[in-house]
Amino acid sequence: MPRMLSSLLCAALAGAVCLPAPARAELPPVVDGQRMPSLAPMLSRIMPAVVNISVAGEVAVHNPLLDNPAIRRYFGLPNVQQEQKVVELSSGVIVNAAKGYILTNSHDVANAEKITVTLRDGRQYTAHLVGRDKPTDIAVLQIQAHHLRQMPLGDSSRLRVGDYVVAIGNPFGLGQTVTSGIVSALGRSGLGLESYEDFIQTDAPINPGNSGGALVNLRGQLVGIDTAILGPNGGSVGIGFAIPVDMAVGVMDQLIKYGRVERGRIGIAAQDLTPALASAFGLKRVRGAVIAQVEPGLPAARAGIRPGDIVVGIDGRAVRDAMQMRNILGLERVGTTIRLSVLRHDRPMAFSLVVARPAESVRIGGRISPLLAGATLGDVPAVLAHKARLHGVIVLAVRPDSPAARSGLQKGDVIESVNLAPIRGLSAFAREVHRHAGLLLFNVRRGHGALFLTLGS
Repeated sequence: MPRMLSSLLCAALAGAVCLPAPARAELPPVVDGQRMPSLAPMLSRIMPAVVNISVAGEVAVHNPLLDNPAIRRYFGLPNVQQEQKVVELSSGVIVNAAKGYILTNSHDVANAEKITVTLRDGRQYTAHLVGRDKPTDIAVLQIQAHHLRQMPLGDSSRLRVGDYVVAIGNPFGLGQTVTSGIVSALGRSGLGLESYEDFIQTDAPINPGNSGGALVNLRGQLVGIDTAILGPNGGSVGIGFAIPVDMAVGVMDQLIKYGRVERGRIGIAAQDLTPALASAFGLKRVRGAVIAQVEPGLPAARAGIRPGDIVVGIDGRAVRDAMQMRNILGLERVGTTIRLSVLRHDRPMAFSLVVARPAESVRIGGRISPLLAGATLGDVPAVLAHKARLHGVIVLAVRPDSPAARSGLQKGDVIESVNLAPIRGLSAFAREVHRHAGLLLFNVRRGHGALFLTLGS
């Protein structure tokens, strides 16, 4: 028996020696006759068009102690604003290789003294700021370099919720990083991030440093410029936003050609066509912008547009709501002829008009009336007017011991009416003040409250 066990053990060992080595776990290149999907070929073509941006500059540092003149005198502190050196990291996209043009975010280069662009192959260049547009958060840089790779441009108007997208950028300064996801929503606005908002929302992880980077479709075409993160502590929680490439390129063209975006106006105020309004107007559709006000003497009024008209298209582009209409008009330069498609009593009409130069947006109060001396007044910012439903003029500054200060006006006040006449903008405000030179009665919104102030005798 021992001899038999010994023979069996030897046979087992011999068989074990002859067993083949365990196979390595490898993904097959082909499954059911189809190659395994990969984004690598597409990314290898376009990633050289995404750059890392380093911005060196200074930002103001507010010290509350310097607000107290007694403390300044006691400690011998200077009555000047302190500056702090900063270096910020972000991303950009080469969109014109021949001329070295790079799209990025305006806020990333706002305090720039020196902008350094690093290419994927490690080359570094000092960039020139061609121009930036704060309302849309778009900036254009230029570098003098050879053998650049540019990103093909897509059509953001053709994006659909559920389309796959890829974000490429420089999160946390780690270097080029790729994340993927889908388009979660389109036409996001009212977030208070920018003055003109028509964001693409995506769940592709976007983190600090991705700002200014590329959002691309699976064809490797640029469809958006990554710009913002919605999440605790500025970290990605699957809610990121990108500026549509159609808007970005429209701004870029003006910055390259003129150095700035010169926005005009046509003299209308609009609101969304809600189901309730559509029912009141006898309409089946619920997409469009209802004209709520037409300013006399401006292009819309001269063209024949009336309150109650419903704008459904501009230059052949469908208008879904008031914010989209504002975004489209916000890219129209002064002197441009535009065509509005309108419904009036459910009858289609079309109007052609020329975009006019914007009215003065800031005025010194003393030039309107001696009673307002010491105040600086401005139009209510469009984003505030839209979000908080504020109309009138805003008090931008008040000089202490001035007539305006003694009347009770404070910085941040919004004057909504003059002698009970509602006003919209500086021009209407100045007209009403001149009509009532002796005694002025202002209805003022202050914070979450309201009050009346009287000026004069």
